[in-house]
Amino acid sequence: MKKGFVLKEELQKLPDCPGVYLMHAKTDEIIYVGKAINLKRRVSSYFRKMNNRSPKIEKMITLIDYFEYIVTDSELEALVLENNLIKEHHPKYNTMLKDDKSYPFMKVTIQEDFPRVLFARQMKRDGAKYFGPYTSAAAVKDTIELIQKLYGIRTCNKSLPKEIGVGRPCLYHQMKQCAAPCQGYISKEDYKKRVEQLLGFLNGDYKKVIADLEKKMKEKAAELEFEEAAQYRDLIESVQHVTGSQRVVKSGGIDRDVIALARKEEETVVSVFFVRDGKLLGREHFHVERAVADSGSQILTTFIKQYYNGTPFVPNELLTEFPIEEQELLEEWLGVRRGGRVHIITPQKGEKHKLVDLARENAKVVLSRDLEKIKRETARTVGATNEIAQMLGIPSADRMEAFDISNTSGYQSVASMVVFEKGRARKNAYRKFKLRTVSGPDDYKSMEEVLTRRFTDERFDVLPDLIMMDGGRGQVNVALRVLEQLNLHIPVAGMVKDDNHRTRGLYYNNEEINFPKNSEVFGLITRLQDEAHRFAITYHKQLRGKEQVHSILDDIEGVGPARRKALMQHFKEIDKIKHASVEELMEVKGVTNAVATAIFSFFHEEKL
Repeated sequence: MKKGFVLKEELQKLPDCPGVYLMHAKTDEIIYVGKAINLKRRVSSYFRKMNNRSPKIEKMITLIDYFEYIVTDSELEALVLENNLIKEHHPKYNTMLKDDKSYPFMKVTIQEDFPRVLFARQMKRDGAKYFGPYTSAAAVKDTIELIQKLYGIRTCNKSLPKEIGVGRPCLYHQMKQCAAPCQGYISKEDYKKRVEQLLGFLNGDYKKVIADLEKKMKEKAAELEFEEAAQYRDLIESVQHVTGSQRVVKSGGIDRDVIALARKEEETVVSVFFVRDGKLLGREHFHVERAVADSGSQILTTFIKQYYNGTPFVPNELLTEFPIEEQELLEEWLGVRRGGRVHIITPQKGEKHKLVDLARENAKVVLSRDLEKIKRETARTVGATNEIAQMLGIPSADRMEAFDISNTSGYQSVASMVVFEKGRARKNAYRKFKLRTVSGPDDYKSMEEVLTRRFTDERFDVLPDLIMMDGGRGQVNVALRVLEQLNLHIPVAGMVKDDNHRTRGLYYNNEEINFPKNSEVFGLITRLQDEAHRFAITYHKQLRGKEQVHSILDDIEGVGPARRKALMQHFKEIDKIKHASVEELMEVKGVTNAVATAIFSFFHEEKL
């Protein structure tokens, strides 16, 4: 147990109130986040002998080193906090969505005098009218382009009517895709009529739009204006393309999501159908990890929490294949997010039940299609990390941190730290270091500084399972020495390359371990080593790019950005500054005798 943490005493301190609890492993990693109506009763239950626990929970309990908790005012507040903490920490024993998707909306800014139609990723309470979410960003952009052609609605960010007459009409007006209200070419009343037609179109009034276009096409054809008639024909085809894929379901004008799942072996897919205003707009599927021992109800309950915590739109109704745990609480939470009542229903018959069946069949199709791909991906990531752990004889290699040094002729050495978790790059955990104490190309001393800074910085709250050094015995020994000084016990391996600078094996415990070049382990270590090198080189290039605009004046004591600017404005050229006398230098505003003397001496010494 963590130093100072006495389980029996901490359990007695737990309050009888709602809150969130976080279970930690010995490495301080958060392995589980849960919420409770009563923290004392819920957390204490983990440490009592019970026969009805799943194998997953039993395994997790053996790894708990200590826990902490956060008290909340209500169970609803605890639910929101639990969602946020799970999203932030990705605990090992919480069921997690593998997908992190956002869905586009179409936004009509009806709160403005001259409304715009825009592409949006989030739905905000800003007075605008939103349509969606849609499953295809490309389809939304195509629809906006069609709307511009049909109604001439603007998409610019000009403040109207304040900026009417400012500048010239844009290219969209020349292309007949904007009525140019910015130039006063259309009255506010006429523009408003176009916006009303646009809203009718987006609300599903397609027949009227097509009828109007067909009428105009025939009129132009009768007038022998075949080019314009062809344009109307193309617009009709565009409307049919945008609207033709929307299947109408017998559900009235309600918005609902239909949620079902399919499971096979250790994989689970959740399928969601989006029904908006009685039309089936599309569907998406989500792969769920760590759901081996969970029931269908548990998986869908967790899915609803995580998915609707991240999506900006909540429909009136959710249809689910299995009953949802804590249904009243989730309906309350979803209602708060929606700003109106939300119902969760598990239909047993009728049209709604058929929709759930359709979603489940789609989930089965997706799972069957993706199962082999998922297995291959698991083998190259989680499978490879497990194999590395077995190869080295260590408990886990779930989190690996790799370090690399980059320098050019000894100038501005930098280092990179990249992080792989379960075989995947976790880029938001990457770090870069500019060397502070080492000058010149001394990779060993540079690495010593970097590792010391990494493992003494309190902002790094998680320790790796394995440290991977870019190099062999020398770099490994540097890391071991730093860890010994800091009293840390973390396995260290060196990623050894051959004469052609290609990954050859691992150096661990004074031995080199080789592996087949076609193995998943080889692929993972190569990716890790290449990523550490790429990240260091990229940072080094950024610094070199800054150095290219570095002025020689910056190297003179007493000359900062302001004086440098004043000198260049006065003399125009560096050469004139070099040949200027102290008196001439002092003519520049802000340049004192001492600074002028320092500048003169600097260039005089340079000539010598």
